[in-house]
Amino acid sequence: MPTFDHETAVTVIGLGPMGRALAGAFLDAGLRVTVWNRTPGRDRELVDRGVTSAASAASAAEAVAASPLTVVCVVNYDAADAVLRQDAVTDALKGRTVVNLTADTPDRSRDAADWAEAHGIRYLDGAIMTPTTTIGRPEGVFIYSGSAKLYGEHRQVLDALGGTHTHLGEDIGRAAAYDVALLDIFWTSMAGFAHALAVARAEGVSARELTPFAQGIATILPPLFEEFAGDVDDATYSGELNPITSGVSTMSHIVHASEAHGIDASVMRAIEGQARRVIALGHGTDGYMRVSELLGRHLR
Repeated sequence: MPTFDHETAVTVIGLGPMGRALAGAFLDAGLRVTVWNRTPGRDRELVDRGVTSAASAASAAEAVAASPLTVVCVVNYDAADAVLRQDAVTDALKGRTVVNLTADTPDRSRDAADWAEAHGIRYLDGAIMTPTTTIGRPEGVFIYSGSAKLYGEHRQVLDALGGTHTHLGEDIGRAAAYDVALLDIFWTSMAGFAHALAVARAEGVSARELTPFAQGIATILPPLFEEFAGDVDDATYSGELNPITSGVSTMSHIVHASEAHGIDASVMRAIEGQARRVIALGHGTDGYMRVSELLGRHLR
């Protein structure tokens, strides 16, 4: 963890649970931290620890003017724009750097970068890939995109947040692309787990009884991810061990077992439908990852 003199300053905009964690980690690292939040009162704990709060100054402009670097972490880019694109805030940010850790889409990241460049604001986009409890700890994972030179200038301050920090490239939307794709894995996995628990419970199997076996399924996935990534990048899609025709049979079992208990199986029906379309297009001997070409409209 880097060490700082008391004059090294950073501003944090947004004091939800993640924003408070970011500000706390900066404070623990010895930085001079200014915070601001649209809803008053969320800075109280941080102020008690020594943060200079600009919330009482009645504007975000004073907060961003207090530091060469402002880290933004709010619910989405609508919320970020509502703060940053106020005339007084925009004027105060000229010549300064914004690192936006707000989650949104790659297009919104690129739009924000265009706006920042037009107003003389230095801009990096980023995402936090781990929960609030990991901030300031080795388990935290942060990703960034945009100017490598600008990232290098602020790397030491960002390292104060703990964990691993990865610059993904000059394309400003790249961090958001990673974020959206990885959250896709997370939420579809959570949806699958929730559905599995509903089916199991309908058959008299408790969630706690099923979970050890579900964790076993989870351990199978990492090596499969690596193998299937090669299939997609190399367009091989080998189905030697498990052709999609075999997989689609098990998908139909899930649909029928679910609907026999009145459980909504629309997600699995959609998955099964995609697999059957791949088969109908003549790729029944391929592996399941051939679906990625169908989804990307590369398979007709």
